[in-house]
Amino acid sequence: MFKFNWVGSETHLVDLPHIQQFNNLAIGRFGGNSSAGQYKNEDGCIVWLNKEQDWEFVMILDAHNSAESAELVMETIVNEEYNLITIFNKSLPDAFNELDDYIIQIFQDPHFLARCRKVQGETACLIVFRKSKYIWWFSVGDCILHLFHPELANMHQYQLNQRNFYEWIGNVNTFEMEVPCYSTGRRELRKGLNQLFVTTDGLTECPHTSFDNPQEIMKVFDHTKSHSNAVHHLLKEIQENGVRDSTTIVSWTVNIDKNASEPSNK
Repeated sequence: MFKFNWVGSETHLVDLPHIQQFNNLAIGRFGGNSSAGQYKNEDGCIVWLNKEQDWEFVMILDAHNSAESAELVMETIVNEEYNLITIFNKSLPDAFNELDDYIIQIFQDPHFLARCRKVQGETACLIVFRKSKYIWWFSVGDCILHLFHPELANMHQYQLNQRNFYEWIGNVNTFEMEVPCYSTGRRELRKGLNQLFVTTDGLTECPHTSFDNPQEIMKVFDHTKSHSNAVHHLLKEIQENGVRDSTTIVSWTVNIDKNASEPSNK
């Protein structure tokens, strides 16, 4: 099993794009350009991968006004590792149904909420879980999840979640509201090679680039033979175009050999 946990306050990577690859998964991190005024990194990332059980669990965080909220969410999820992995290893229906409830239970826990009130700042949070030919996501805030597959690209479908602004976990906390606001979803992957791509918004909001258009991101992977080289290309591009905000990317491929849903009259 591969496990990777990081928060930007540990290693800020300002002026330093960094790529790490494990099999079919690449992690890209860049703290932004000091020449643009950047001096800290408030992103965070968890990647857990179990090839034998055929699943990946990925979380990215994009905090502001300090990294304290990202550190808190990271610590909380890492402390739940045993319980979460127990859920991941269950049968397909049970794993997805229990994960829905358990993540909300974690973020609504009174002890967690009390700790959130004491941190400086708040964070966007995107969690993605893939098992077999299904994917589940849980999104608070404006991080991005894309799914690249030729059949979906032909229908101009790339992005799975909706970015939501003014939505966070931390000192300002959606789970403190009378009705907590977040988005979650499930999707069946198509037969063949699927690419899952999550990113914080430093990539999409970089000046003089067009990575807010997912087609432009997909083109980089189509034209670059190595998956890690493609992630490196994205980070170098935003570095050269003077991005200030930090960027964290996790991208991986899944080859599905099972048929996916088709219309009944096809």
